[in-house]
Amino acid sequence: MTTLTPVSNPWRDDAAVIGLVGIAHASSHFSHLLLPLMFPVFMSTFGLSYSELGFLMTVFFVVSGVGQASAGFVVDRFGARPVLFGAVFLLAAGCMVVSVAHSYSGLMLGAALLGFGNCSFHPVDFTILNQKVSAPRLGYAFSAHGLTGNLGWALAPVFMVGLSAAFDWRVAYMGAASLFVAIFVLLVWQRDLLQADVVSHKQVASSGGSLAFLKIPVVWWCFSFFLLSTMTLAVVQSFAVSILQAMHHVTFEAATITLTAYMLCAAAGMFVGGFVAARWPRHSDKVVASCMAVGALFMALCGSGLFGAELTMAILAATGLAVGVGGPSRDMMIKKATPKGATGRVYGMVYSGLDTGFAISPLIFGVFMDHGWYGATLLGAACVLLLSVVVALGVGRRTVHA
Repeated sequence: MTTLTPVSNPWRDDAAVIGLVGIAHASSHFSHLLLPLMFPVFMSTFGLSYSELGFLMTVFFVVSGVGQASAGFVVDRFGARPVLFGAVFLLAAGCMVVSVAHSYSGLMLGAALLGFGNCSFHPVDFTILNQKVSAPRLGYAFSAHGLTGNLGWALAPVFMVGLSAAFDWRVAYMGAASLFVAIFVLLVWQRDLLQADVVSHKQVASSGGSLAFLKIPVVWWCFSFFLLSTMTLAVVQSFAVSILQAMHHVTFEAATITLTAYMLCAAAGMFVGGFVAARWPRHSDKVVASCMAVGALFMALCGSGLFGAELTMAILAATGLAVGVGGPSRDMMIKKATPKGATGRVYGMVYSGLDTGFAISPLIFGVFMDHGWYGATLLGAACVLLLSVVVALGVGRRTVHA
């Protein structure tokens, strides 16, 4: 099964599409960290607990997960481009709401708007890439897509903490809103490059109906992989800064730099992983499983408390590298499990596992944090990542027999 439309474009055209989609994807990942980066500020300003802060991220990702599963159908029916424009606009609106919030309910409203804005990027991005990029370059396109996402994560701490330190946290959110507006203007300006075909009623009927893909077991295995692997990432994004401060008494700035280093290493891993995915496309499940296993080992070492601050921070950054290498192969793994004509729907459903993992993880590990179980939080995240290894191998077996 394949999702590809046979196209053969000059490299320049493919690069332009990949670049625009990458910028959009970076804005989505940037939004993931807008709230957790300000957790220490919210605790002092609003008197919130870790569980309450974790619930903000649950609101974000529940809205995003439900929206993402639905967005795939909207993308297939109405096209990717208008959905993309609406998503970036909503991210800007969410930032403005948070910037003027004066209560926990105001933060929750902002989290919901940000989640709604975030929900459609994966079905949008992969629909455009699969339709507009030449098939031989798709491995590199997926690599660039993952890399720019991680760069969005890496930019967020520098951007938000920098503006917050120079001015205050409200100005930081206004600055983020301005950044989203600039991206919106760029995408509208280059809109012709982002035009993707809609799925016709005939294609839907020939594939058994718009919900037929839900009967394919491997789709749910892919969903489960995203759920499990993302739970570990959510721990890093939401609590790594606080864990490093509590376990090793490092400064807030040093802990934030470590988070940025994790994201940059993940981006570097994505770059390398693009070549790996292009070289071994038939073994994408094994590549993914190997990378997640190494990442789980590194995460467990960080949680063990056996090392000092500097080495722990270095190992945590290396965890990002290991997981990042598997990113493009992960997307190739999903592509092989996707029926033709159902790209938006399948990617929307599968990637809603990402949002589900992000929603569940803060609820579970927020309780760990409230009890002061900092090392156990990282060890638990490592165990969950190890479970994703088993699921990735299961995806590979079921794709072969699909």
